[in-house]
Amino acid sequence: MFDDLFSLKGRVALVTGGSRGIGKMIATGFLAQGVTKVYITARKAGPCEETAKELTAAYGGECIALPIDISTVEGCEKLAGEFVKLEPKLDILVNNAGAAWAADFDEFPENGWDKVMNLNVKSLFFLTKALAKPLRAAASAERPAKVINIASIDGIFVNPAETYSYAASKAAVIHLTRRMATKLIKEHVNVTAIAPGAFKSDMNLAARDHADELARRIPAQRIGTDQDMAGVAIFLASGAGDYVVGNTIAVDGGVAFASAGLEIAG
Repeated sequence: MFDDLFSLKGRVALVTGGSRGIGKMIATGFLAQGVTKVYITARKAGPCEETAKELTAAYGGECIALPIDISTVEGCEKLAGEFVKLEPKLDILVNNAGAAWAADFDEFPENGWDKVMNLNVKSLFFLTKALAKPLRAAASAERPAKVINIASIDGIFVNPAETYSYAASKAAVIHLTRRMATKLIKEHVNVTAIAPGAFKSDMNLAARDHADELARRIPAQRIGTDQDMAGVAIFLASGAGDYVVGNTIAVDGGVAFASAGLEIAG
């Protein structure tokens, strides 16, 4: 009964923003747990293809690059169209692609608002919608298809950093996850979210460049590792997470729920 609880053998996954950072951590974890194919997207073709080659060489499954800009609805539909040419079913969709913007309140620009909200919220919704058919085709009561949205602890607590559109977008992702879950669970498509804290990435420069200093302000006294991120994604994607519906899991060393909140989120 418990032998394959966390196994992903035979499944097909798609991870947006999968060429680096949190997306790459998740794609790597999926391959390590037996995913047959993991498709990764990124705006830049070179890094996307390099990561696909690296992960394919390191694991038994195959990592396939689909370098498409999904910052517009047209881009989302293009990605979905390319995917369905290759696969009839999609077991796991990870909506990880995102952007951030920091600026003083009095100077915050409209383009800094629109860029972040469009990619972090709008594209997440419309890509899931565009991929609904292969998700439904993979879904069953015995083995639901999975949509995992990447939010942030900035959507749970107030980060002092002036990242207004980012914080608003991630709070929106958390609530949108619940709303999408309400609809799609009826068709055995299970929607959940992960809210990361401090992980090394090009978006979280503090965690990447000042890890030791940052760790002192985290209850767990360290920043997140690749295994920390991959672990929760594997849990949600596998049979172990089949009865978790609409939840957002904070993976942050205790910042959101075991401290008063500090300027460390990513």
